[in-house]
Amino acid sequence: MALEVPQSVLDALTDVDMPRLPAEGPASETIAVSGLEMPLYRASCVVVGSGAAGLRAAVEAKRRGVDVLVLSQSAWGGTSACSGSDKQTLHTANTANAGDNFAAMARALRAGGAMDEDTAYVEAVGSARMMASLQYLGLPLPQDRLGGTLRYQTDHDEVGRATSCGPRTSRLMVKVLAEEAIRLGVPILNHTTVVQVLVVGTGGERRVAGVLALRTADRSEANPLGLAVFQSDTVVLAAGGPGELYRDSVYPNGCFGSLGLALEAGIDLVNLTESQFGIGTRREGFPWNLSGTYVQVIPHIYSVDAAGIEHHFLADYYRTTQELASNVFRKGYQWPFHATRMLDFGSSLVDLAIFRESAAGRRVFMDFLRNPLPVGDDLPFSLDRLDDDVRRYLVNAGADQALPIDRLRHMNPLAIELYRRYKIDVAREPLDFAVNNQHMNGGIMVDIWGQTSLPGCYAAGEAAGTHGVTRPGGAALNAGQVFGTRVAEHLAARSHPASGDVGAASFRNAVGKALDGVRSTLRSESPLSVRGVRAEVQGRMSDKAGMICEATGVGAALDEARSLNARIRAEGIAYDRPAEAGRALQWRQMALASEAVLTALDHFVRAGGGSRGARAICDRDGECLPSARIGALDDCRFRKERAEHRREQIVVVMDGTGMAVSTRANRTFDESARSFFERDWPDWLTGRVFSSGDHRAGGR
Repeated sequence: MALEVPQSVLDALTDVDMPRLPAEGPASETIAVSGLEMPLYRASCVVVGSGAAGLRAAVEAKRRGVDVLVLSQSAWGGTSACSGSDKQTLHTANTANAGDNFAAMARALRAGGAMDEDTAYVEAVGSARMMASLQYLGLPLPQDRLGGTLRYQTDHDEVGRATSCGPRTSRLMVKVLAEEAIRLGVPILNHTTVVQVLVVGTGGERRVAGVLALRTADRSEANPLGLAVFQSDTVVLAAGGPGELYRDSVYPNGCFGSLGLALEAGIDLVNLTESQFGIGTRREGFPWNLSGTYVQVIPHIYSVDAAGIEHHFLADYYRTTQELASNVFRKGYQWPFHATRMLDFGSSLVDLAIFRESAAGRRVFMDFLRNPLPVGDDLPFSLDRLDDDVRRYLVNAGADQALPIDRLRHMNPLAIELYRRYKIDVAREPLDFAVNNQHMNGGIMVDIWGQTSLPGCYAAGEAAGTHGVTRPGGAALNAGQVFGTRVAEHLAARSHPASGDVGAASFRNAVGKALDGVRSTLRSESPLSVRGVRAEVQGRMSDKAGMICEATGVGAALDEARSLNARIRAEGIAYDRPAEAGRALQWRQMALASEAVLTALDHFVRAGGGSRGARAICDRDGECLPSARIGALDDCRFRKERAEHRREQIVVVMDGTGMAVSTRANRTFDESARSFFERDWPDWLTGRVFSSGDHRAGGR
């Protein structure tokens, strides 16, 4: 029997209207630097980014009496609002069959390695509060009739901690947080592109002093770019991940993130080798991950060549129809590519096969009107011939319908409705898709309070590199909520006036340096264009540092990235109009982020780094050889991961015009340590608890 959901419910969970922003007030001051008079805005805290993490930081800071201001390149246009997660992964509060506790969840979060143990515990402990507060704000997380939260298993999660409001879960999170921010009177300045973090002082006296931005509302004849200065002694970088880094990407267009901003400010980055790749629809249409029920209903997957001929290419990789169908299903909760799952005919062999088809110039499609075709002379597809775990799941879900589209309509009608909103009817036509870059697990290095290596500067959300090699699906949303809150708690406990202790001369000098950087980049006569820089960066990252990565090619790719950045420093980037100036500055930063990622990857490969969640490091001397029905895949032989690399993280910081790279051990955490009320309460009462988060410190 099909699941009957009223159309009004489907509409409410897919067409999520965002609140209207209040009118923006003009700046009450101006500042004249280097011959240019610009509007000057002041706030105790400036949050860069209006996604779920940035809004959480702003809401929690405002509740604590902090004068906070949110700057957004495009309000409600980022990843969490437009293409974000369909799930939240949260502490199960002992409702899972296997039971749960904070320590167990922390172990699951850090299971892939290269993650600080105290950070994992912070995210686990904070999870319950985040879920409760989101529900309080109106997030419609599903419950059973006794009030328990409905949950299911997701990738890298053996307990079943994921829950979902449907495909728009993260957009609904942004909606309720935005409504709360507006209710609290938090100013959100839209069409404001931050192009530089302002830094004062030298050496150990360096600290943040605000940001320089381009604002559409502040353009004038005297200030054609709309340059605006924001003075603040606290800046929160929450502008998401580097979505434009790869050509093959599931991010919405225009997501540049915060890595380039952080690099230019001399802030430490970490774990840049760690990303997520997986199947999803192409960004030139409607970018979306094809995890969960999209593949659990087991559609037929095929490719089409230039002559229009169909190819049942997965039949070249799996030995039986049952094996093929079962591994397509497993992509639902094993969505990210993982090198080890290419072995023994595992689920990442699906990713590899799709990657190879795309590299051969064929387009790949998912057809919900057909079941998988048989493999060779094997028996045809049947719901009665599936691996035990797959069959058991479908039986429990009542998904015994004859066709994938009917199984999808029964299990998740919202999945159909979502694509229909973007003029793609999967009930009538196949879905064009590929393997894409989806998430940066690394990013800006932070301590347990979200502090970066630059005093006064914090990071939260995907901008913060807290995740390590793997993470349960949906855990990134939880991390952004936890650290958005902890950032606010920390800055409120240690806040002081917006102007801080920064002298007028020092601040003007910082603004002048930032303007010099803008002017050196924006050169109308430059032979470098935004389009050209974009094509070079994205092509190099997708072809040389993607899911399948040739060990011998990383060094040359790094040399090319360095050469491009040298050219940008020498020649700048051309732009035709003020609206393109921001993009030119962002592509300068994306080129730097590309060099930083390749610097970390080159260091990792030279140190014998092997294959894990982010990518397969292919090497003709590698220990691991994937096999397919057609034989051994010698061109995909890859290195095995080295255990010692799980215990450390790679740190990259911009040093002059180059990148300095080093490693540090994961921070540890003593699970046996216990709090004691009378002993520990004074630390909370006096605020000493907020001084225990030095990012260079060890465990608890």
